[in-house]
Amino acid sequence: MMDEQWTVSVIGAGRMGRGIAHVFAYSGYKVHLVDIKQRNEDGKQQIKKEALQEIESNMTFLSSVNVLDENQISVITDRIFFHHAEELEKAVMNADIIFEAVPEVIDVKKDAFQKVSRYANDAAILASTTSTFLVDEIAQFVERPERFLNTHWLNPAYLIPLVEVSPSEKTDEKVLQQTRELLEAVGKVPVTCAASPGFIVPRLQALTMNEAARLAEEGVASVEEIDKAARVGFGLRFAVLGLLEFVDWGGGDILYYASHYLKDSLNDDRFSPPDVISENMKSGDIGMKSGKGFYDFNEVNVTEYQKQTIVKFVDLLNHLGFIRPPATSKSII
Repeated sequence: MMDEQWTVSVIGAGRMGRGIAHVFAYSGYKVHLVDIKQRNEDGKQQIKKEALQEIESNMTFLSSVNVLDENQISVITDRIFFHHAEELEKAVMNADIIFEAVPEVIDVKKDAFQKVSRYANDAAILASTTSTFLVDEIAQFVERPERFLNTHWLNPAYLIPLVEVSPSEKTDEKVLQQTRELLEAVGKVPVTCAASPGFIVPRLQALTMNEAARLAEEGVASVEEIDKAARVGFGLRFAVLGLLEFVDWGGGDILYYASHYLKDSLNDDRFSPPDVISENMKSGDIGMKSGKGFYDFNEVNVTEYQKQTIVKFVDLLNHLGFIRPPATSKSII
């Protein structure tokens, strides 16, 4: 496990940087939040005020929904130390991990990492939070790239648990392990993915959101009805089952036939199943009912697994108010 006394620096005092600072301060870490942009004195005071007020406002919101006591807010925010651009060396020299959260402009990131590399201690882990550039593209700006990787946080960073962790070709395995352990220590759920455009979640989101827009464009349903279907039919199930887990649950054969039906009916190859689905059909590895699909169920107590999954689903439905009590009358007229 990570040393709880690790010191964290966050480069970039915008929305993402503030969210990351919030996460670590909330979990007891000392955080140095750095506005790396050169500003005049009025600008410096304004950005500092805005950043700290936003973090405090988010804390206040959490207090209002009974996540933390109001008297804890000042204790948490006191762990955040704000720095201006000329204080960068002071802010990073003793940091154990440094998150870059500057704007998605490659020259800005290059400048940030060249400066951070100059001042950071040799043992510090350096992490970008880019949602645009591949990790290997940015790694070239880092001295000792074996200590560098990408951590793609999802907004709002202080609430969404998932962080997509993408190592470069040169990232040391120990750095990856330590980063994952640190994220887990502050309540995040890290997933490791290769350096690929769109990572995991943005790539899935892009396809789904575009398809929803097409449904509206084609007049299949109103915007409100499409969103209602997405929330109640799509989102609820995938809050409990992963997408590939869902394929195995229902059967890869169902997806195979449904995909071909949509492709032929809509005359659009975008619905064609990928090769892996067709290959699984040929091999008979179609999921839970065959013992193997994307997952191997041969060593799994399928009955217990199904029961636990349905219990989670019922709990979620009940929490959201979708489970209604049974009728009490003996008959319906």
